[in-house]
Amino acid sequence: MQSARHSREGGNPEGAVLRAAWPMSPGIVTFTTLRFGAGHSLPPFDTFNLGLRSGDDASSVEQNRRDLIERFALPSAPRWIRQVHGTHVAVEPETDEPEADAALTRTPGTVLAILTADCMPVVFASRNADELAAAHAGWRGLAAGVLETTLDAMRTPREDIVAWLGPAAGVASYEIGEEVHDAFVSQSRDAERAFFATRPGHWRVDLYALARQRLARAGITDIHGGDFDTIADPRFYSHRRDQRTGRMATIAWIAP
Repeated sequence: MQSARHSREGGNPEGAVLRAAWPMSPGIVTFTTLRFGAGHSLPPFDTFNLGLRSGDDASSVEQNRRDLIERFALPSAPRWIRQVHGTHVAVEPETDEPEADAALTRTPGTVLAILTADCMPVVFASRNADELAAAHAGWRGLAAGVLETTLDAMRTPREDIVAWLGPAAGVASYEIGEEVHDAFVSQSRDAERAFFATRPGHWRVDLYALARQRLARAGITDIHGGDFDTIADPRFYSHRRDQRTGRMATIAWIAP
């Protein structure tokens, strides 16, 4: 395992992020940070933890956030939001960390940021790169409609929106109970197809399939990503796997 000392002293910056694979123009920049390749945090937060409320040393996280801006040439400081598993969308967020689970911008150079460690980050962009949104979609937010609320806040017609589903808990690893199952199936019987029974009262759940179903019903058909598993892949932070852990950031901006 890579040590914090090693990550501070060098390495390829690109090894610290996963670039979004989607057919967007260079006018939209999107990536998710990884655990290693940069950063100052010590175990169990090693090394590129960007979550200030994860229990990590605050000075280490702040340094990691400064490194994020410098290493990846962000055009401005990220507009962090205080995520609460809800549906509020912060439109053109300032730097005072509003309580929200999605953010939207039409301003080039405004950097959106979503923190996750098993929940699903979802990025929406207009094809002509003049509108951008990012959402935090754990199971609670997904069931409550955070994706639909984010789309409602956008001016772009649905047929001109492209979506990218970032790293989240995968179906092979993510077992849930009746509360999660019922939250989705009570809304749509089609959701049953995203659940796979394991033992009485428990299922493996495909969050990506649930997101695709909801996006399709909302009129979004150009969807990419969704082939990750943060629980199984050690490149990612995972609360389900490790309990005490850091947070990745999914970063997106419209190029100035």
